[in-house]
Amino acid sequence: MTRPAHDLSAERAVIGAALIAPSSVAELAAKLSPGDFYRPAHGALWDAICRLDAAGTPADPITLAAHLAETGDLARVGGAPYLHTLISEVPSVGSAGYYAEIVAGHARRREVSELGLRLTQLADSGSDTADLLATGRALLEDTSAGAGWSPPIPLGTGRHLPVFPAHVLPGWVADMVNAVAEFTQTPVDLAGSIALAALSTAAGGRAEVEVRGSWREPTNLFTVVVLPPGSRKSAVFAAITGPLLAAESALGERTKPAIIEAELAARVAGKAADKAAHAAANADAAARDTLLAEATAAAMQAEAVTVPRLPQLVADDVTSEAAAQLLAEQGGRLAVLSPEGGIFATIAGRYSGTPNLEVFLKGHAGDMMRVGRLSREAQHVAKPALTMGLAVQPDVLRDIASMPGFRGLGLLARILFALPENTVGFRKIGADPVPAEVAEAYRENLGALVVALAEWTDPAVLPLAEAANARVLDIERAVEPRLAPGGAWGHIVDWGSKYTGAVVRMAGLIHLAEHLRGGWGRPVEAATIDRAAQLGDYYAAHALAAFDDMGADQATRNARHILAWIERTGATTFTKRDLFRATKSTTIRAVADLEPALSVLDAHGYLRQVDPPARPRTGGRPPSPTFLVNPDVHQPAATVHPIRRTA
Repeated sequence: MTRPAHDLSAERAVIGAALIAPSSVAELAAKLSPGDFYRPAHGALWDAICRLDAAGTPADPITLAAHLAETGDLARVGGAPYLHTLISEVPSVGSAGYYAEIVAGHARRREVSELGLRLTQLADSGSDTADLLATGRALLEDTSAGAGWSPPIPLGTGRHLPVFPAHVLPGWVADMVNAVAEFTQTPVDLAGSIALAALSTAAGGRAEVEVRGSWREPTNLFTVVVLPPGSRKSAVFAAITGPLLAAESALGERTKPAIIEAELAARVAGKAADKAAHAAANADAAARDTLLAEATAAAMQAEAVTVPRLPQLVADDVTSEAAAQLLAEQGGRLAVLSPEGGIFATIAGRYSGTPNLEVFLKGHAGDMMRVGRLSREAQHVAKPALTMGLAVQPDVLRDIASMPGFRGLGLLARILFALPENTVGFRKIGADPVPAEVAEAYRENLGALVVALAEWTDPAVLPLAEAANARVLDIERAVEPRLAPGGAWGHIVDWGSKYTGAVVRMAGLIHLAEHLRGGWGRPVEAATIDRAAQLGDYYAAHALAAFDDMGADQATRNARHILAWIERTGATTFTKRDLFRATKSTTIRAVADLEPALSVLDAHGYLRQVDPPARPRTGGRPPSPTFLVNPDVHQPAATVHPIRRTA
């Protein structure tokens, strides 16, 4: 196959000349766009140079290297040494315009070549003949005109979201997450987020991470994965949380003898108290005081007998009141794990008519909670640790933003959101099952973690090593400017304020999962904080997208739906008729429903409609309107710069 037209020497000469003479950038930028470069690294360099120049900053090698280091792109373009290599290979700064014309000419040749391929694909797709001819003419006119696209204005922050970094999890967890995702053909984000909730269930309420000697974070998490119906959420939940139920059953078997013994002791003490009370009631005045004291002591002894509850690690769709009672009975530990999002409606008052968020707010923070009971005095749960791991449909995500108190009281700020790309329609049939050894290792290790921490009444304290404390400080320094008005997280300051704590919690879980039977006896290392921070970067990007989606109108949501189809299929042109066939949904029921969404995409520069072709003289159906896609749509784009940590 013939290689696409290009000249890497000319590309290097243009960039090198711009670095030597930054004043020439404006003139060169009029001839070249980043997409004209054949080598992606050269396109990224040219984009950064043009952005610096537009901001009034000379793009010399030192300034450019610093800018690329800040955005995390320096290594991707070859590092600082490559910038000096580019400078050293410049034949003549005065010839930069000549080399720019060479680069632009090759770009136009590649466009013509790609046009032929696109027309061939359209012809092979079986599209309507009139639509095909109209699209072909539009593509030819667009190519000959040089396109002239501007960078699209982002539709919020949901584009190109990162994939869950399963590799940072302990090996036995990562193996299970990847194997379950492969077998069920679901996004790894689903199994990964629920696996974190499973670790949280095992350790929550039984361990705390100590930062700088005075700040302690519990190890329980709230994770919510957003996926549409038919995404095999239940199958993933069953595989990831099944060992927790097995561990719960094993703990129950261990506890049953103690329950029987305590129940017998309670009955004996109760009968003794009744007998003493009867004797005191029937005694004469001389003996009554003595017998009354004995009856009081017997009653207090009977009251002191506590019958243990059968251990319960997991609940499903419980009310806030039931969750509070279970927390009190289970020593402050409970997990709500479900492949549905009904718990949100319950919290919002589906049964009581009154929202009750206190249990979930305090259960996440570990704040003291008082549980009232009808038959006995109120109980105090000193450090409740509630875990939540849910998979909800997109409509639920949008509904909870309007539920009373969810945002204002801080429930949404406590949630680690995951919005993975839906795999339905692209799943492999007959995927390999989860290897038996992987499933067995996961079952044994998760069960061992549950059992190892089950007997802890006061939480095990996991101190950070000195270098790990320094890493946390680095994260705090990087986060703080983002929370300022106008900062990257200024509109989700409630969520961003809990970011560092969430990273610390995940570090504690990673540490315990790697040191199953003695993690509380050693400090959490800096490398563990760094791994947890990669999870933090992932959840930060997805939180921005989640909050953005919760506040979007229907036209914007449909626009994102269309944009996701464009990105997934690699479409560079389409007709409205073909688009409707591909994206018809509950909110796009007719071709007319596309209009508002297409207008949003047009206004944001993602696509544009070509001039409508004339109606056929012979009559018949007119060609469907044709749209061209901005080439930048198919270029990878970072949505959130990760939190930088010093080595």
